[in-house]
Amino acid sequence: MTPRRKKEPSERPPVKLTDPRAIRALAHPARLAVIDELYAGRELTATECAEIAGLSPSAMSYHLRSLEKVGIVERAESSGDGRERPWRAAGAYLQVDSTSNGVGELAASTALNQAVLGRTIEQFDAYLARRKNEPVDWLDAVEGSYGRLWLTADEARALGEQFLQLFENYRGRRTGNRPEGARHLRFAFLLFPTDEPKAGDTAP
Repeated sequence: MTPRRKKEPSERPPVKLTDPRAIRALAHPARLAVIDELYAGRELTATECAEIAGLSPSAMSYHLRSLEKVGIVERAESSGDGRERPWRAAGAYLQVDSTSNGVGELAASTALNQAVLGRTIEQFDAYLARRKNEPVDWLDAVEGSYGRLWLTADEARALGEQFLQLFENYRGRRTGNRPEGARHLRFAFLLFPTDEPKAGDTAP
């Protein structure tokens, strides 16, 4: 009997994280750097992941095993040549569900958001430092918009859903499935209230 082919990550549903332990497992700069690459479609050995994260291979192996335990990454198929078996994403993309108001869920979500935002700021600072070397067409393509809106909770939810739906049009562009000239761009969409909730509003 021919063994059933294991589906590629891009052929599978997203990895949905609801367990605070799984969400917190992401909140580490080295792990985020490697997850970025794996969920872009790459298959990497622990040694290659270590080079990306700036860690030793043994330390990186620990992180990868921790991510494997909560279903974020998995072992790829063996190449059959005796080389180190690579790692890959466990699904098409990561989907973090942190809508629960439990103390553990909120703490895990806070840690993850702080780690992701910190990494995003570092990458944007690096872009600004090399901006003078960017081609003119890419300077025109980069967008940074900042402002304030008055929205109801329903309107804010709808706006977030519209943004994510637009992003879905490009999510399938993984390694080997990109148009010529495409570059790896970081996006950040933050939508949050800046004022305190009014008396009588529902709290956790």
